[in-house]
Amino acid sequence: MIVTLTANPSLDRTVTLSGPLVRGAVHRTAEVLVDPGGKGINVARVLHASGHPVLAILPGNAGDPLLAALGEHGIDCLAIETAALARTNTTVAEPDGTTTKLNEPGSAYAPRTRTELQAAVVARAAGADWTVLSGSLPPSVPDDWYADLVRALRATGTRIAVDTSEAPLLALAARFPEAAPDLVKPNSDELAQLTGTDPAALEAAAAAGDTAPVVSAGRSLVARGVGAVLATLGAAGAVLVTADGAWRAVAPAVTARSTVGAGDSSLAGYLVAERAGLGPAERLRHAVAYGCAAVTLPGTELPGPDSVDPAAVRITDLDPRSPALPHHL
Repeated sequence: MIVTLTANPSLDRTVTLSGPLVRGAVHRTAEVLVDPGGKGINVARVLHASGHPVLAILPGNAGDPLLAALGEHGIDCLAIETAALARTNTTVAEPDGTTTKLNEPGSAYAPRTRTELQAAVVARAAGADWTVLSGSLPPSVPDDWYADLVRALRATGTRIAVDTSEAPLLALAARFPEAAPDLVKPNSDELAQLTGTDPAALEAAAAAGDTAPVVSAGRSLVARGVGAVLATLGAAGAVLVTADGAWRAVAPAVTARSTVGAGDSSLAGYLVAERAGLGPAERLRHAVAYGCAAVTLPGTELPGPDSVDPAAVRITDLDPRSPALPHHL
């Protein structure tokens, strides 16, 4: 079992245009898709599609369309009662794959709801291989709540993955190593936030094939107690850094249709490979394969195993300390 927490869930509405977005103009839509969303829910959707048992924990109420949508997707969920409906996030997708995102902040919920969410996560994590804490925090929830959760989850024996950004990410990092998770999944901007480096410099170096700055940033986090750093770099692929080594993965060029859920799909792909007993290089390969598959799909559609091609992903060992890789890599 894998448990995911989505503290700030959403209904994700994707509006696909037939031409480029022009500010101030009137547009006719080619397609509109609505799916249950929020980063933890996206991870749960991909894991479920890949045949892995998963429980999505979130705030919600019986009348929320989000819960109905989760039921339609067949996702097991545990909703902790809250008065407000889930926010709606809107993505405008252009034909060339450019996406513009309009994310609502979400509704505040009472301290009681937060307490019950934490209790539910800790209770279910006791029997889980992994617990995934993903996404933003809504108003009224303290920035350091993920740090509190990581500490509370330690006693359960579950492994912990965190994927967040901005203030919650910085608050988590401020409490390393006591709140360091087993896995963090930053993009280049988030990796820069965590390590105080220049995000533009990280992106430029990775695009040029120079992963040394990313590896250095990842190693600084491992030195502070993080088990593994899965840094997703968009078209430049991804880098995995652990105490045992570092690897880079690059997928073949694809035509992007939507970037919604690509990072969440990468995290799910990593967990799919880990649960299959694969080593770090193969976990990275699957992470990039799942993320690459996600960007080829329209709107908020997420990949299943039939749309993923790990064999097409090229792996490079970036560290002579890394365990020996099979020759077919």
